[in-house]
Amino acid sequence: MAFNILGLNHKTAPVALREKVAFNEDRLVAALRALRQERGVAEAVILSTCNRTEVYWAGSASSAELSQWLERHHDDSLDLASSLYVHQEQRAIEHAFNVASGLDSMVLGEAQILGQLKDAYRIAQETGSTGPNLNKLFQAAFSAAKRVRSETQIGANAVSLASATVSLARRMFSDLSAHTTLLIGAGEMIALTARHFAAAGVKRMVIANRTLGRAQALAAQIKGDAVDLDQLDQELAEADIVISCTASQMPLITKATAAAAVRARRHRPIFMVDLAVPRDIDPAVAELEDIYLFSIDDLQQLIDENRQQREVAAGGARLLIGEEVARFLTELRAKEAGPAIRALRQQADAIREHTLEQAHHLLANGKSADEVLEYLANTLTNRLLHAPIQALRQASEATESVSGPPDER
Repeated sequence: MAFNILGLNHKTAPVALREKVAFNEDRLVAALRALRQERGVAEAVILSTCNRTEVYWAGSASSAELSQWLERHHDDSLDLASSLYVHQEQRAIEHAFNVASGLDSMVLGEAQILGQLKDAYRIAQETGSTGPNLNKLFQAAFSAAKRVRSETQIGANAVSLASATVSLARRMFSDLSAHTTLLIGAGEMIALTARHFAAAGVKRMVIANRTLGRAQALAAQIKGDAVDLDQLDQELAEADIVISCTASQMPLITKATAAAAVRARRHRPIFMVDLAVPRDIDPAVAELEDIYLFSIDDLQQLIDENRQQREVAAGGARLLIGEEVARFLTELRAKEAGPAIRALRQQADAIREHTLEQAHHLLANGKSADEVLEYLANTLTNRLLHAPIQALRQASEATESVSGPPDER
């Protein structure tokens, strides 16, 4: 039963094409059921994220047939040929392990893909489209990813602005659950940063925005509070961590405003990150003794350093993946050899019993013990080796017929 993967990702297709072949969860179940009806598809899993759509299948169906199915399922006018990649057998196993471990991601080593892969596998299981082959593959991929996470530093360093902001905050406040975070703005960057801080367990989060409704909508998602920008000075005095990213053309936090907040806080330090361009926080604020201000350039420098560290860690991760693939293939081949081994054993047992019965007849007919033992040893050897020798001869003849006769000199 062959392992196969057909797909496209951020390396092979632009987002305009990726979104056309994406499956949401509602469509995914129907797609899996339809795919299982295709000839030669015994088992199937579909992974669909913003950066990739991949079809994993076990069976005799060709990649061309699966490509046609994918185009037909989404839009007959789609031409996916130049964007699709295909992996089979060992290459498919290696690819699945790399995807699970974050080694094939746009952000090297990101952990989100493992959860997405587990969700895709779970949905396929619930739909009834998996089987013993893909079950083995995905369980082995999850195990390999776990080993990569535990034995390398592939995911230890932040490589996005949002995660780097949280990482810097942790350097200043080891326990974020005891602190208040003020996020100024309600756009995509603030929303992403807010989710990272919420996951880090911050005690209280406040969203301040010029449009209160947008602040309230985001606050509801992260179980925080929402305020209008008019209350910024008051909230600034309460905040240990301040993150700002708005479209304002003028600084929202001046040196005088920040100094007043520090006095109100009795000089308890404030960690600030300005993600806006142009800047929301006057650079002169960094001159204040109890404020630690970082700009988007500071974060980018940290991210670049972390990316380099991840690249180093990726080398070790790839070695681990190589070991896990070799282990999986060894176990797979041993299992596949099981029926042949059992048949060989049964044949050997039958030969032994038949030869032993003949030896008893010889003894009963007056042959000496030495003669019978000699007969038993020679006959068992010849009969047990007959089938393997014939197989070796046939294999040798087949090889010669393919390669042709040797050159005459």
